[in-house]
Amino acid sequence: MRFHTIVLSNGKTATGIEVPAEIIEALGSGRRPKVRVTIAGHTFRSSVAPMNGTHMLGLSADVRQQTGVAAGDTIEIDLQVDTEPREVTVPADFAAALDREPEARNNFDRLSYSNRRAHVFSIEGAKTDATRQRRIDKSVSTLAAGNIR
Repeated sequence: MRFHTIVLSNGKTATGIEVPAEIIEALGSGRRPKVRVTIAGHTFRSSVAPMNGTHMLGLSADVRQQTGVAAGDTIEIDLQVDTEPREVTVPADFAAALDREPEARNNFDRLSYSNRRAHVFSIEGAKTDATRQRRIDKSVSTLAAGNIR
């Protein structure tokens, strides 16, 4: 589904677009459809979220940089329903630590895609080996204790 829209800004960094209700209906995947989004030749995966009576699609700083769009721009966007499973690639060192703690592994596997991704991004974002290990240890202990988010 192709349509034109304006990139909106809400505050200092929150940026997104409003998806018209008729597009949501035409997608036929419920109120929070998982979608493949193409802007300026760049395709990424996301979800449309209902917010204050509208449907919004967030545009991260990374996406804005890769597509060259900014708040206030009028853009053409293509949305397609994304039915492919969303999988997170777990780094080997984190996977090994989870496997040593069965309760942590079980809780990690029960997390939503977004929450599994958050744990992995935190670990992969570490700049030093010591920080990476601290983040792995913290994730594993949090998950083992049943504090899942």
